[in-house]
Amino acid sequence: MFDGLLPTQSALARQLGAKPSLSHAYILSGGTEKARDARATLLSQAMVCCADAQAQPVPCLHCTPCRKASAAIHPDISVISLPEGKRDITVEQIRVLRADTYIRPNEADRKVYIIRQADAMNQSAQNALLKVLEDGPPYAAFLLCTENAGRLLPTIRSRCECLPLAPDVQGERPPSDTVAHFVSALLDGDEFTLMEYCTTLEKMERDAFSTLLEDAVSLLGSTLRGDPTRRGRIFSVIALLEQMRGACRFYVGSGPLCAQLCAKLFSAQQSTCDPRPEV
Repeated sequence: MFDGLLPTQSALARQLGAKPSLSHAYILSGGTEKARDARATLLSQAMVCCADAQAQPVPCLHCTPCRKASAAIHPDISVISLPEGKRDITVEQIRVLRADTYIRPNEADRKVYIIRQADAMNQSAQNALLKVLEDGPPYAAFLLCTENAGRLLPTIRSRCECLPLAPDVQGERPPSDTVAHFVSALLDGDEFTLMEYCTTLEKMERDAFSTLLEDAVSLLGSTLRGDPTRRGRIFSVIALLEQMRGACRFYVGSGPLCAQLCAKLFSAQQSTCDPRPEV
């Protein structure tokens, strides 16, 4: 079904399935910010592409609208971002967007609004967006990019189709000394030492954090073979790290996972409970 498609087209086609038309609103969640932006660009290209969808994959990536969308110069594609130095996407920004939706498209059949960091919309802004999601003109389309869809109001989520992005590529492999220090803190450090070390990991990209966990598990396996006297301790840490890696797939940030890592590891030392992250 996907023969001849580029990887990006193939990934989008699999998510959209065999639906005859594109929805008016999508939430692009998870993945890295770069991956979300790339998928939003691809989806906006699909919405303005002038190729015959019956004859070739859409977006074709070659027509003039597709090229304009790729270069971020298509007049019918607008991007709303968090203003520099601000904490929120404001209700005023969304009101400007809402007013613009009632101006018909310049070139394409649809007008597309990409909202980056959509979870930064304050509640008033989200409620203002809800009105146009419910009653906007039929040619208006909205792409909400967010690391975690759960940060959006349930009423927003209920009016959008969610397209979660699993990481396509693992994070860059961390240096071996970083992995070694991490494992040392896990096995030999006290609670304060581990907490102090984990604070250095809290802002790590989730993909990179997942890769660090993977490499730590591999190193712990080697340690187990060389030091069987700590078999129980090492198995306990490996089980916890594998649970944390699983949680990464649900788009939990590295900060909360680091906090749980400390809490679970040291509570496990004081009880017989299997350490499991609460996701």
